[in-house]
Amino acid sequence: MTEALHPWLQGFLARIEQGALPTPHWPDSLSDSDLYRLWHSQLCSRLLDLQSRLLQAKGQSFYTIGSAGHEANAAVAAALRLSDPAFLHYRSGAFFIERSKQLSGSTPLYDMLLSFCASSEDPISGGRHKVLGSLALNIPPQTSTIASQLPKAVGTAFAIDLSKRLGQPGNWPEDAIVVCSFGDASANHSTAQGAINSACWAAYQHVPLPILLVCEDNGLGISTPTPQGWIEQSLAERPELRYFAADGSDLAETLRVAKAAAHYVRSKRAPALLHLSTVRLFGHAGADAEVAYRSKQQIETELEQDPLLASSGMLLSRGILSQAALLQSVQQLAAQIARVAAVASSRPKLTSAAAVMASIAPSYPALPTPPLPLPAVRQALFAYDQHNLGKGQHLAKLLNWALHDLFAQYPQTLLFGEDVGKKGGVYGVSQHLVHAFGANRVINTLLDEQSILGLAIGLAQQGFLPIPEIQFLAYVHNAEDQIRGEAATLPFFSNGQYHNAMVIRIAGLAYQRGFGGHFHNDNSFAVFRDIPGIILLCPSNGADAVLLLRQAVQLAYQQKRLVILLEPIALYMTRDLLNPGDGLWLCQYPEPDQPLPALGEPAVYGEGEQLAVISYANGYYLSRQALAELPQQTADIRLLDLRCLVPLHIDAIIQALGPCRKILLVDECRRRGSLSEELFTLLHEARPGLYQIQRITAEDSFIPLGAAAYQVLPSKAQISAAMQQLLTAEVLV
Repeated sequence: MTEALHPWLQGFLARIEQGALPTPHWPDSLSDSDLYRLWHSQLCSRLLDLQSRLLQAKGQSFYTIGSAGHEANAAVAAALRLSDPAFLHYRSGAFFIERSKQLSGSTPLYDMLLSFCASSEDPISGGRHKVLGSLALNIPPQTSTIASQLPKAVGTAFAIDLSKRLGQPGNWPEDAIVVCSFGDASANHSTAQGAINSACWAAYQHVPLPILLVCEDNGLGISTPTPQGWIEQSLAERPELRYFAADGSDLAETLRVAKAAAHYVRSKRAPALLHLSTVRLFGHAGADAEVAYRSKQQIETELEQDPLLASSGMLLSRGILSQAALLQSVQQLAAQIARVAAVASSRPKLTSAAAVMASIAPSYPALPTPPLPLPAVRQALFAYDQHNLGKGQHLAKLLNWALHDLFAQYPQTLLFGEDVGKKGGVYGVSQHLVHAFGANRVINTLLDEQSILGLAIGLAQQGFLPIPEIQFLAYVHNAEDQIRGEAATLPFFSNGQYHNAMVIRIAGLAYQRGFGGHFHNDNSFAVFRDIPGIILLCPSNGADAVLLLRQAVQLAYQQKRLVILLEPIALYMTRDLLNPGDGLWLCQYPEPDQPLPALGEPAVYGEGEQLAVISYANGYYLSRQALAELPQQTADIRLLDLRCLVPLHIDAIIQALGPCRKILLVDECRRRGSLSEELFTLLHEARPGLYQIQRITAEDSFIPLGAAAYQVLPSKAQISAAMQQLLTAEVLV
């Protein structure tokens, strides 16, 4: 071997030569063939970890958080089926290798080394991240270090049995169970606690939830010790969560307990926790100097608890391998991995922004849109509201009708959230939907936005088209990482192989007559503007709300997009525009076959050629009111309702502006971090010096209660005054 050896490997080989391996006493229930196979997976994982650190020293590897000490998870993989989806902790290298052995033709060593080296040929992420993932192995890639994969794992477990109840074929079989692993430090994170609670909450109500949670407990969160006994104390007595525990240094015990836990979950369709004690060897990552926070005695003690020493010693004590054969096997495998590493490190890398970004929103072959429901079906569907059909309706009512049509057209759609069932949502948008389509498609959830969005991700990965409802915009901030860090990133980190197609409905924005303060009157959606790949649609009126909801569902269904529909609460029930009782903001229901607007195409009101007002939602509504107060100048003004807020389609916006060079941006969000900042910049970049632009925005303030709310929000009077000022201003040359 010409390749340099990692110090641990040198010491391991010396111990084999000296006969200095432990001689554990494991029962014969672990067969010789199982022992050898699991040992081989453990050794492969360890040698890959070491090779990654050697490559890093050469500047060829970019990730050194390894699995050393956690290799007992190979036995967890052996206790499960290939068809069981696995959401893995980043120390699950041995699990990945062991599962690969269930699929003929797998090349886990090469695949993982390509990932370590950020090669564009990495079969899962295409060089975008070191992740453990594989479409063929049913391992969606995870990048989380804080257990944020738990909510979607719980959602997937729910989705598997829901497929059976609804007769909808899914991506995973009806008898599959979900496995999700995480560390002891991550168990304390609110995301983990919320996911475990939601699993128990569902199981308590006898809802099938087949998930095996595996807490790999090495007693450390980077440098912070986990209190001894804390994991057992905090998780063993959770209601409806069956607790199993195993010593990760004992392969026989780990396999036996993992099989028992998997059998429980599969047969009972109920959640269980496997508490797997492990050790963490070689620090948290390559740059972590353990001696800064741990004594040498602690480090040396845990080195002697190495699970690979125990399994290697067992091979010798059973006579499966001789001392010489064991030494030769380790040397040969190390040499093989070094050769594979040399090849992997030379493979192509991503070399352009276009290549990196290709999987943010990949293009998929468009599925044909399902046929529209038959007239007789629609007649029965809308019988509950027969007296309102054919009349103008407000935004909330028209959204309700659109949901009924979409549920009939797309049988894989599901709507869920807080109070969406019999109550019909806080604003009645989902009224009667549960009566028409049943409680398996319209689901009341617990009050936890992380769990709601995690459920959406799990349902999407099973093949459903989820429509989660977030009750108020401010509530999403408790769970925004489920969108940013999980749902939106999955296509990117799987090179488009996985997706999270869904439509997230969020009630939000301001102008609720002072009601509720900033929690119910939130005018900030900046978080969504910072997430690559998502689409954010926002209607101002009922007709557009219907068309945009249909467009959102079509984009999710055909192009696997993650779409957010931001619904302006203050306009849900708005009927009038100018005077009480005028009914000018009511709309007729667009028929299901009405063409959809092009994505990003703004709606245009008026044909003025002097001044264009660009707005959305409440700002557009106020602009219409302000325009009516300037009848003599109406012919000079046109109004643009953006409708699509992320991404801004600047070419379509410029085309809609026509000859107008004076631009007024009316943005109900805050001056700092608002959409108008981006729009102002894009217009200047696209047509330098052409436009004379002015902004009206909300103040950089939270929304107070009562009439004070209108002191910090744009007003009709402000818009009217700005229109007049711009119309009389000279055009800058």
